[in-house]
Amino acid sequence: MKKKNQDVKAYFPKNNKTDWTTERHRVKIPTLGWMRLKEFGYIPTNAKVKSGTVSEKANRYYVSILVEEIDKEIFKPINKGIGIDLGIKDFAICSNGDKFKNINKESRVRKVEKKLKREQRKLSRKYESLKIRNKNIKGGKATRQNIQKQIVKVQKIHQKLTNIRTDYINKVVNNIVKTKPCYITIEDLNVSGMMKNKHLAKAVAQQKFYEFRTKLSSKCNQNNIELRVVDRFYPSSKTCSCCGAIKKDLKLSDRVYKCSCGFTIDRDLNASINLSNVKKYKIA
Repeated sequence: MKKKNQDVKAYFPKNNKTDWTTERHRVKIPTLGWMRLKEFGYIPTNAKVKSGTVSEKANRYYVSILVEEIDKEIFKPINKGIGIDLGIKDFAICSNGDKFKNINKESRVRKVEKKLKREQRKLSRKYESLKIRNKNIKGGKATRQNIQKQIVKVQKIHQKLTNIRTDYINKVVNNIVKTKPCYITIEDLNVSGMMKNKHLAKAVAQQKFYEFRTKLSSKCNQNNIELRVVDRFYPSSKTCSCCGAIKKDLKLSDRVYKCSCGFTIDRDLNASINLSNVKKYKIA
């Protein structure tokens, strides 16, 4: 039995030549026929389609297609390698000076989060009202039908937040790869350990560090870029990128790195430069 709130998925293999025919604004799904696409350009029209899956999330339908494409010509990296320091204040800081802000601090994301809290409180009140109704006490107005409607509302807002963050990660990864570095170095972050800190857990979860690493790894493989992963215990933030000295008393609140040699630099930029110059690493 399928749970009521579980995502619904249907797999459709390609049985006939006309199955999974793709055009600019529509796609032909086996059994269902032609379906109009809200967005276009994501499904390659010249590729050989093998199969597809239709899924439903929060009363919205999505289609994903498995295709065979002709291998594209892979460019040769022409620039020197870069290091990337991931954080909460800013999402990613590159050793070449590029900085990608934390999208969760933007007003549009905060507005959606506030709306999510309101709808979650409404859902909670409906559950309480249903309990009263089941006890045959006057005042209970909620029914299972309008609770289900409210659940869908909450699901839609969750999906909207997920889409905003995933889209931003895709754009960050594309911008980094377009610089054509010969290698990219990142740190093997202990995300599960960071999540244990109750003050940082929510912010860490919103950043989606693992999703970023997965997408970056995929893009690097496609574009012949070496992805290097440094051990999580490497003191990238505490090491001076100028003289190599380690500042053991560096605090998380110290946003500017000041070395005894007189070198001063932004803490995150210093870490990314150290990552780009590190000698011990693993290939992802």
